[in-house]
Amino acid sequence: MKTKNSLLLGSILAGTAVILGALGAHGLKPLITPEQLTSYETGVRYQVYHAFALLLIVAFDTKLKPKFRNLASWAFILGIGLFSGSIYLLSLHDLIGLTNYKWLGPITPLGGLCFIAGWIFVGIGALKSDNA
Repeated sequence: MKTKNSLLLGSILAGTAVILGALGAHGLKPLITPEQLTSYETGVRYQVYHAFALLLIVAFDTKLKPKFRNLASWAFILGIGLFSGSIYLLSLHDLIGLTNYKWLGPITPLGGLCFIAGWIFVGIGALKSDNA
């Protein structure tokens, strides 16, 4: 993934996390259970963490082997989609009328595995780089 694209996606994902966090804190609080709100906030938190990770990859662009930088970027993006996305849907299933949502449960850990893989790729990319 090009540095410009990582920067763009990282900023979009970070910005939408702020919007979703504000929505949760102010708009969803009276509409969902405290347990659902806690789960929703977990999705937002991990989206922020990994959007920032994507931005850090851009900041340390020359310190990582390009192959592993790209793998890490895609792993973080996929992780946000699977982990945070599934948590958002699970937390809001009653509110949005999602009746068949049990299949989302196994999706969340797959997103977590993507996050772990992304961090492993960052580490390997740094170890293999001549500039690290």
